[in-house]
Amino acid sequence: MAGLSCTITYKIIVVGGEIMGIEILAIVAIGVLFVMFVVGAVRPINIGVMGFVAAFVVGTIICGLTPKEVFSSFPVELFIILSGVTYFFNTLKDNGTIDTITVAGLRMVRGNLGLIPWVMFLMSWLLCSIGTQGTAAIIIVTPIALQLANACGMSQLMMSLMVAFGMTGGIFSPLNIMGLVVKGVLDEYALPSNSVAMWLCTVAFSFGLALISFIVFGGVKYLGSKNMKNLLKTEDGKENEVIAILNSKIELTPYRVISLIALVALVVMGIVFEMNMGFAAMTLGLLLAFMQPKRQGEIIKSMPWSIIFMVTGIVTYVGVMQQVGVMDYLTQLISNFSNPKLAALVTSYIGGFVSAFVSTTGFLAGVIPLAVSILEAPGIWSVGVLACICLSASIVDICPFSTTGAIFVANAQGKEKGTLYKTLLYTSAIVILFGPLLAWLVFVAFL
Repeated sequence: MAGLSCTITYKIIVVGGEIMGIEILAIVAIGVLFVMFVVGAVRPINIGVMGFVAAFVVGTIICGLTPKEVFSSFPVELFIILSGVTYFFNTLKDNGTIDTITVAGLRMVRGNLGLIPWVMFLMSWLLCSIGTQGTAAIIIVTPIALQLANACGMSQLMMSLMVAFGMTGGIFSPLNIMGLVVKGVLDEYALPSNSVAMWLCTVAFSFGLALISFIVFGGVKYLGSKNMKNLLKTEDGKENEVIAILNSKIELTPYRVISLIALVALVVMGIVFEMNMGFAAMTLGLLLAFMQPKRQGEIIKSMPWSIIFMVTGIVTYVGVMQQVGVMDYLTQLISNFSNPKLAALVTSYIGGFVSAFVSTTGFLAGVIPLAVSILEAPGIWSVGVLACICLSASIVDICPFSTTGAIFVANAQGKEKGTLYKTLLYTSAIVILFGPLLAWLVFVAFL
């Protein structure tokens, strides 16, 4: 703990004649974060505004940071990803390309719409398992998945969870950067690793979460074709949008063909060339803009700016918390536990909370070294401990303040466009509360 205090003392100032210690600062910073969540949940106030103000007040007044240091916490990359991707897919939606993909997707599972969520789960899982960065896979799958969910009248929350848990099951593949990060940290500390076994653990757990989500949020009623016609009728007995889509003709105009090529190009640029998905999407969207410039005003106007503002504001505040040492302090607390299984549980909960707001990859790279003593403890299944920590840090990516959750909210369709943020927020709170415990019970407590 001495090393930690040296890292942060220059950022602590005298308040009320006394020096504020890291413990008090952590309580204040987390308390402010909690208040913002409560206010944002009960009042129609953009939490991003509160986040920016809190970053300034806590950062400059309480912690003595300069405005420039506070500005450095603004998530530039996240802003580019969200604005670039939503701009690109708003263009595809405006010119009918997304509708064309929706028609094709619905026809592929005609008579069994309940398979659609599992197709999306498998698509997300497969992309990540073969090495696609998690955010890139979410960007590729989400717009189509939520469009299909809206057309079928399915819960977009359920569809989001299916896509997210598919990603979680794939990102710890030995071919994915997340799996490589975990293995690299273990190798650095000369700890034994079994990448395939840990990956299989995360796959099994993620599939279980996806199955629970599918059942809880009504996916079962869409399985099979026995009652599908009745299910897809509106209250007045008329066929709904899904039937209309299934009976419609797919019209491939030159503009839509080029848009589909641009979508494929985005996938290739992200997977093969590992380009930043935000810049790649913005570039392709700009090229499409020259084909239909008169629509640009409506496309830009329809972008989810309030969501982008909200996410960047709260992440800026969390970035300030990182700068002043609050996040480091929380992770260091686990060194005080002598019971390795209890320490694994605490580490998992810290991972679940912190990773809901910051980079999962960066967090794992920092927290796994702190778990070295746990992994070396006798009678501990190290693979299970790693799986527990990694899962706890990744399943919370559904939080709307993470990149994954923000992409879901930004792509919400129809009647859930104004509600998906809150339902994801509440669901992520439940996952943060019970997800690490469930992973611990499965992989650590009794093994």
